[in-house]
Amino acid sequence: MSLPLFLGGFVLFWVYRDFDFAKAEDVLLHGTRWDWMIYSLFFGVLSNVLRGWRWKQVLEPLGANPSNRDCIDAVCISYATNLIIPRIGDVSRCGVLKKYDNIPFAQSFGTVVTERMVDSICIAFITALAFFTQMPVCLSFFRETGTKFSSLGHLFTTEWFYVILLCIVGAGYICYRMIRALSLYDKVKGLLLGVWEGILSLRGVKNMPLFVFYTIAIWASYYLHFYLTFFCFDFTRDLGSLAALLMFAAGTFAVVVPTPNGAGPWHFAVITMMMLYGVSATNAGIFALIVHGIQTFLVVLLGIYGWMSLTLASRKKE
Repeated sequence: MSLPLFLGGFVLFWVYRDFDFAKAEDVLLHGTRWDWMIYSLFFGVLSNVLRGWRWKQVLEPLGANPSNRDCIDAVCISYATNLIIPRIGDVSRCGVLKKYDNIPFAQSFGTVVTERMVDSICIAFITALAFFTQMPVCLSFFRETGTKFSSLGHLFTTEWFYVILLCIVGAGYICYRMIRALSLYDKVKGLLLGVWEGILSLRGVKNMPLFVFYTIAIWASYYLHFYLTFFCFDFTRDLGSLAALLMFAAGTFAVVVPTPNGAGPWHFAVITMMMLYGVSATNAGIFALIVHGIQTFLVVLLGIYGWMSLTLASRKKE
């Protein structure tokens, strides 16, 4: 748990090592359009609601019938849990439904895997759209960050790459043989079969057009949650929707790094991209600091709400 905090803290320290925090405080108190920030936060809340509704759709083919509220509360708790231990949120929301709705953990986790596969397709589409509509800026970003595709391509032609790959495959095979030799193999096999059943639940979704609508609406909400914050500040309101799309895609990949809510890598990606559009380093840093801070605070509030809602609902049932 300490490693993600250390990693995020180190990147934040490096990004903001010479930053004027007094100016950021002045912009927060006197230079922020809070009406636009509230509009942005609305879509942040809406994305959780839509994700909860979509999850319920995927769970139904398994014979599970949790309430919409339980699914939404579990999603809210999962994002808050990620602030403590990154990447554990999906596990926690399955645990929530196991506890409050007695839904088998393996099956619900399989549905989460399915959701993540669908989301990966959405991320790939958004990234491709952002890249081809903002290609000159993307190429400038690669130059600024020192990314050289020729060097990356050379990596796959070296003998060391295939040696390492062979070692990984060999280690995986040895682990597989060891697991088979253990008495826990049957239990592990049963768990994996349950996960696989959850993954295949997508085939049994009754209303596929509604599932597709939820998916599009979720990612549109994520985008608007980010884009509308541009109108909160004088130095970003004229950047445009395509610039926001590119920064949104870059921020989405940055969040993959296991730090609390992407803290550090997200700031670096957004600041670097924003500077390519002519925003000063100071203003870009202010934007990233304020927006990420407020959005993280929203995640905390929604997590507390989800926990309280589930607790009260459980007491009523008892």
